[in-house]
Amino acid sequence: MRAIWRGLPQKRYDVGWEPGVEVPAGEGSALVTDHYFPRTDTSGDFPTLLVRSPYGRGLPWAPQYGILFAEQGFHVVLQSCRGTGGSGGAFDLWRNEADDGRATVAWLREQPWFNGTLGTIGPSYLGYVQWALALDPPPELKAMVVQVGLHDPYALFYADGALRLENALLVGLGMTYQHRGVLPVVKATLRLQRRMRDIVMARPLRGAYASALGEVPWLDDVLAHPDAGAPYWDGASLARAAEGSSVPTSLVSGWHDALADQTFEQYARLRAAGCDTALLVGPWTHTSALQQGWPEVFAESLAWLRAHLCGDSSGLRPTRVRVHVGGEGGWRDLDGWPSRSSSPVATSWVPVADGRLEQRALAAPAGGAGAAALASLRYDPADPTPSIGGQLLSRTAGARDNGALEGREDVLTFTGPPLAEAVEVLGSVSARLSVSTDTGYADVFSRLCDVDARGRSVNVCDGLASVETVEDEPSQVTVPMSSTAYRFPAGHRIRWQISGGAHPRYARNPGTGKSRAEAVDFSAIRVTLHDGSVLELPDGSRVG
Repeated sequence: MRAIWRGLPQKRYDVGWEPGVEVPAGEGSALVTDHYFPRTDTSGDFPTLLVRSPYGRGLPWAPQYGILFAEQGFHVVLQSCRGTGGSGGAFDLWRNEADDGRATVAWLREQPWFNGTLGTIGPSYLGYVQWALALDPPPELKAMVVQVGLHDPYALFYADGALRLENALLVGLGMTYQHRGVLPVVKATLRLQRRMRDIVMARPLRGAYASALGEVPWLDDVLAHPDAGAPYWDGASLARAAEGSSVPTSLVSGWHDALADQTFEQYARLRAAGCDTALLVGPWTHTSALQQGWPEVFAESLAWLRAHLCGDSSGLRPTRVRVHVGGEGGWRDLDGWPSRSSSPVATSWVPVADGRLEQRALAAPAGGAGAAALASLRYDPADPTPSIGGQLLSRTAGARDNGALEGREDVLTFTGPPLAEAVEVLGSVSARLSVSTDTGYADVFSRLCDVDARGRSVNVCDGLASVETVEDEPSQVTVPMSSTAYRFPAGHRIRWQISGGAHPRYARNPGTGKSRAEAVDFSAIRVTLHDGSVLELPDGSRVG
């Protein structure tokens, strides 16, 4: 591991390994578990970390969590979720994790090496299982570390009713194959890559994934339930776990993480509950946080666990929030998120018909009937506007050159003048648009970009919302565009990019009001932007 990452702390102990322990699940079947522990000549008194995963217990979980944390003086219990990695029962996305977590803690109480002090750690779905345990936390649970973590499955798969298609396929791939070992997941990944275009352009979309992934019943259920209010999603969100939590919790995310918004929601709920909470947000994606960002993430996680499980707070940061400010900002320690020193007033940027973007002190009123048309685009589902970078699960996530995308006729851009002084944006970004359509149904994808002195446009943050309109009458739609910490250098320009989709990040809007997963007939959509549309940027500070 130290050959891969520089800056990891020296190990304190050699590591022992007890593989294949069977732990009774909530309904009685066995959960296969590996136990890593510090080897010592004395009896030792070490806290325990619980890591529950549906992705197997091999790479990267064994070295990154089992070995590295055991080297630092923790028992690590690395367990395969029900129906995965050899564990008994059937995997059912999100429904069994609370019961199985409690059953595992009950088993821990019977182990002679368990000293009664427990922490949890892990990324992505490994964060979800932590929130499941925190719904009714056992008294032994003293700390949590949720890294690029999930608490709301619906929001992972849908945005305002629009299917996050690429997320759905990649989660289906990971859940189905990763726990089977390296070779099966590599073969499935290559198969999905070869067949990706046919799958994402299929009519109907539902079921098309089977050519690459095979039958995945829970994924078919996800595609069949786009409505957040459907009974299928009852109990899926674990937001309530954070609302009353008193378990000290460290949160880690990246600006281009597909679950970044969920992390910010977790932070807000924990702080509102008065819970001891830390937040680290780096220049990372969902995967790079645990790769390039691992030295920072590991140090943050280890310091938090030592402080709350071992009584050693020497490694904690002086502030509870640390973010990486993009552009020229670098790392920044803050008093909270958003920082209390930031201005609560948003700066409004308004599009002009000739493609300019003008700053206004106050937001313009939302356009209504009779509002002048500024520009229009034609979204063609047969040639959908592609997705480039942004908050994705895949390796294509992140900040990318948007030049080719902005050269398309179905993408509108509005660009401000060169900045006389640097501008910092700290907080959540949103757009209020006045739009009309010729079919009555459309998506609006809104993106903030930084244009440098050479004209290179790089995405900062974005979001998508669906809109229904009376034919050719303007309607108002608010597009949440996630959060950012970004410094636009002097001489750069702020750009607002608008399109009718980002495919295959989001499934195509058929333009008919029909389900995206079931639609067979698609219509091209004319989307017109009207006067009164506003891009709102939180004014973190204005720096000369």
